[in-house]
Amino acid sequence: MTGGLKDSIPEEEYIQAPFIRKQGNIYKPNNKDMDNDSILEKTEIDVHTKEIDLVNRDPKHVNDDVVKVEFEDVIAEPAGTYSFDGVWKASFTTFTVTKYWCYRLLTALVGIPLALVWGIFFAILSFLHIWAVVPCVKSYLIEIQFVSRVYSICVHTFFDPLFESMGKCLSNIRLSTTKEV
Repeated sequence: MTGGLKDSIPEEEYIQAPFIRKQGNIYKPNNKDMDNDSILEKTEIDVHTKEIDLVNRDPKHVNDDVVKVEFEDVIAEPAGTYSFDGVWKASFTTFTVTKYWCYRLLTALVGIPLALVWGIFFAILSFLHIWAVVPCVKSYLIEIQFVSRVYSICVHTFFDPLFESMGKCLSNIRLSTTKEV
């Protein structure tokens, strides 16, 4: 038993297509063709071993408007109040290098623990949504159908005849306005 598709059984008979990785995992990123015989078959993406993009680290542009702080955004000298050119260059270099290395140091020290915390948080949030919120909402919708039917019966039994008779009684009332000069 190899776990692959058999030639005699078409793919449509499977409930779910067998898992075939499009590309190699993170341990062998250059292994593009894992199985040459199964390239044309349906594939699923394994989210736990997908390759991450080390060049574009914000592909969904989550932080486009938040953390773009450059030297010119923070420190600016108006015309007529310039410092020495060497001081300006040294402060630019100091600001840029300090920001770069402080960020790298903070992410090295705090990034992995915070990734663990956020992973646990979103796992709990997903768990609660899947196993608590959605079943409660579905239960509520099932239970509220009974109330809806009882309400509908009460409206049709008591209020429909009342409003129909009131409409017939008041339908012959005519208002006319005249303007006296």
